[in-house]
Amino acid sequence: MTLPAVVAGERAYPSYARVSAPSSLNSARADRGRRVCVRSQLREVVREMSKELVQSDKLEIGEAIGRAADPGRLAIIIVGTVGIGLLIGEGTVLSAEGVPDIAYAMLAVFAASTVSSIAGFAFSALCGAMLFHIMESPVRAVHAMILCSIAIQMLSVAALWRAIDWKSLGVFLVGGFLGVPAGVYLLLHLPTGTYRVVIGSMLIVYGAYLLLRWPIRALRLGPVGDACAGFLGGITGGLAGFPGAFVTIWCGLKGWDKARQRGVYQPFILSMQPVTLLAIYLMQPSSSVRVQLDWKAFALVPAALLGAWFGLRIFKRLSDRQFEIVVNALLMVSGIGLML
Repeated sequence: MTLPAVVAGERAYPSYARVSAPSSLNSARADRGRRVCVRSQLREVVREMSKELVQSDKLEIGEAIGRAADPGRLAIIIVGTVGIGLLIGEGTVLSAEGVPDIAYAMLAVFAASTVSSIAGFAFSALCGAMLFHIMESPVRAVHAMILCSIAIQMLSVAALWRAIDWKSLGVFLVGGFLGVPAGVYLLLHLPTGTYRVVIGSMLIVYGAYLLLRWPIRALRLGPVGDACAGFLGGITGGLAGFPGAFVTIWCGLKGWDKARQRGVYQPFILSMQPVTLLAIYLMQPSSSVRVQLDWKAFALVPAALLGAWFGLRIFKRLSDRQFEIVVNALLMVSGIGLML
């Protein structure tokens, strides 16, 4: 077999050797590249699996820690324990000082404050139904309810400050300020039992109707209706010390969520209470005896504030539908409290 000639000083190789040698080299390089690529892919897969395992472990550990020590629940337990302990100490000291029935009065205020603060109204109706049977002096009971109610509303408004609808609130307040003098006039000239039975019956019937009916579509009600609702709230505030009923009902008819509702009628109630006290002071006959405020009524304010704190914690955990049910139930209870 004849071999190919030598070309320009190059070493002579068979023709098949010159072709196959580069081809084998390229194939080896390709194999090494594929192996490197596979190894890198495997490393990436292992790395991602390790990250997922670590993250899942951290998540499970975090969930376990969260279930074991929820900061919200822990705060409620701590504040509740300390607060109740302080109330027990206060009641013991005042009982030793000779203040009659202070322990029962504090318990009544605490219970009424907790329940009423879930929805944001009806403290006077709930508390009055108990305090008038506990305290010997009705005047002292009224003083205690007014002070505790103002303290509760101030705490609630401070807690819900960001939810206040200032534009809508202003319209309600205009109507309320106009309605307070009319309510106080009726208070000073009508028999007490008459208007309490009328207002209480209305609240019971309306609350029962809202609880039993199917949910209805929200009504489109303008500022004129808001002012009228505020006017009625001012009348009932001056007449029975209960300014929140009609405004609460009106906000529910407008279909607002729970935060927006309380952002209107909560500061409305707070604004109406001092205005009502001032109107009573200015409009009562000069011949009547002006009763001085009893300092012992301030002893019930801590129980009211602690109950309001618990009620606000419950309020934040309610859905809008649950809040609606609570409001309607409290309207009925308020009506019953006014009639007692």
